[in-house]
Amino acid sequence: MIIVHEPQDSVTPGMLGRRVLADHEPIPADALWIDLVRPTQDEDRKTERFLGIEVPTREDQQDIEPSELLYAEHGARYLTTRLLTRADEDEPELAGITFILKNNALVTVRYADPRAFAMFAQKAARPYGCGRSGEEVLGGLVETIMDRAADILQLAGERIDALSRSVFRREQDPGARNAEYQDTLRALGHWGDLISKQRESLVSIERTLLFLSASYRSNKVALELRDQMRTTLRDLQSLEEHATFQANKIQFLLDATLGLVNLEQNNIIKLFSVMAVVFMPPTLIASIYGMNFRHMPELESSFGYPLALVLMVVAAVAPYFFFRWKRWL
Repeated sequence: MIIVHEPQDSVTPGMLGRRVLADHEPIPADALWIDLVRPTQDEDRKTERFLGIEVPTREDQQDIEPSELLYAEHGARYLTTRLLTRADEDEPELAGITFILKNNALVTVRYADPRAFAMFAQKAARPYGCGRSGEEVLGGLVETIMDRAADILQLAGERIDALSRSVFRREQDPGARNAEYQDTLRALGHWGDLISKQRESLVSIERTLLFLSASYRSNKVALELRDQMRTTLRDLQSLEEHATFQANKIQFLLDATLGLVNLEQNNIIKLFSVMAVVFMPPTLIASIYGMNFRHMPELESSFGYPLALVLMVVAAVAPYFFFRWKRWL
């Protein structure tokens, strides 16, 4: 699918109209942003003929070598980065997104639907929503991606704070406490995975912006756009630090939760050990008087049976109070 965004009104700059091209429809000459969403081979060829570029495939976007992700060729700059998608679902993913700058147009190639693209498209449809060149459109799109990343990290921070309160909250019911620990571990795993992938995406975006800012000199980009890029880089680095802080906090909560689980297990083992010690003396007394020897004086006594029971009770109660006195229970 090819989605083109072209200027709507010359009187009100920075306002783009959005429409999906039909298969037989050519790309408009004044298209400022060409968004290729899961493009077919025919759509790739149409874009290549229009701008004289080579559209990377999905396999090309999975490459990990920087020279294959960030490069200039035939007057076009290719910027491939990884963005977080499906952040609101149970299994967030990282998807490769390619930005191509050629002449005055921006081409984006994607096989996923990051929410930042829809957010920026809505913003660009309003007056003064974006710039007048592909460079400015890319700058606005990157800012929207950063805003979306900040929202994700803020939401994750709120959830992590809630988990922190639940981890250290006193719970009297052991059964409910154990179930809560299991839910906490699952939640920590989910948010840890989300933050890890978001931080990986931020690092990828930072490499892209550094390459882009270095290319501004040779392409004679306006000073205002350069200042905007430097500001975006500073914001990105602060988000990276915040993501690192959250990852460390998740690791702390994970260690704390596992430590509390170990304490619960130790308490259970200690309880079984104490019970074994408490019942050991009565068992010894019962074993002694269960022996089948002929000469056992207590067997002839009428108080033998009650006395044995009293001895077993005393032998069981005495260790219990001793442990209570030592505060081992």
